[in-house]
Amino acid sequence: MGVEGGMKCVKFLLFFFNLIFWLCGLALIVVGIMVQVSLHSTFMIHDASASGAPIVLIGVGVLIFFIAFFGCCGAWKENYCMVTTFAVLLSLIILAEIGAAIAGYVFRNKLSTIVQDSLTDMIGSYKNGTKEFKASVDKVQEDWKCCGVNSSADWRDFSSDGNTVPDSCCINVTKSCGKGAMLDANKVYQKGCHDTIETFLKKNIQWVIVAALVIAFLQIMGIVFACLLMRGIRSGYEVM
Repeated sequence: MGVEGGMKCVKFLLFFFNLIFWLCGLALIVVGIMVQVSLHSTFMIHDASASGAPIVLIGVGVLIFFIAFFGCCGAWKENYCMVTTFAVLLSLIILAEIGAAIAGYVFRNKLSTIVQDSLTDMIGSYKNGTKEFKASVDKVQEDWKCCGVNSSADWRDFSSDGNTVPDSCCINVTKSCGKGAMLDANKVYQKGCHDTIETFLKKNIQWVIVAALVIAFLQIMGIVFACLLMRGIRSGYEVM
């Protein structure tokens, strides 16, 4: 009876952990989509390497979402094959997450360069860009209260006088407020967008790493419970 009770406890713990895995998978999908959208829409970062980590997050989230099915059903029905499949797939997921962590670390080291190059391209394309493109660049500067890449002087090629910036650089945005005011700290933000955006992205990457560590711990616990239940089922103990 002691063994039966212990296996029954493991059974329900595995079922409970799979409900958590299901939520974790959903969370990873949402986080991956948010990171991808923020990188490529809000900041218009087009470096292919920037997509690596969020795409892996979305892929891992989808897999966890469906793998949780094997864990739940296998635990509830005490099906050895399903529990084994769950344990193997979850082990592969952990390996994929290690790969994502490495990609995230590499991307973190390249973050400053990627932001610098992307913002420089944005400024260079602004003058002849579409209305939608200009609106996106303006939104970045208005939302983050910044101007240019490293300073407002980055807009020196924006107009023929070399002293005009887009109106979105202004502290109080009004029509033509940036004309001839590039270096006027009372009218135009002098701080560039690079440092602000880089700090924001690094802060969010740190939160993603923390979340990944928590999820990895839960997954390891899930594998341990799955192995215990597999051992109990294979030994022929009644766990109903």
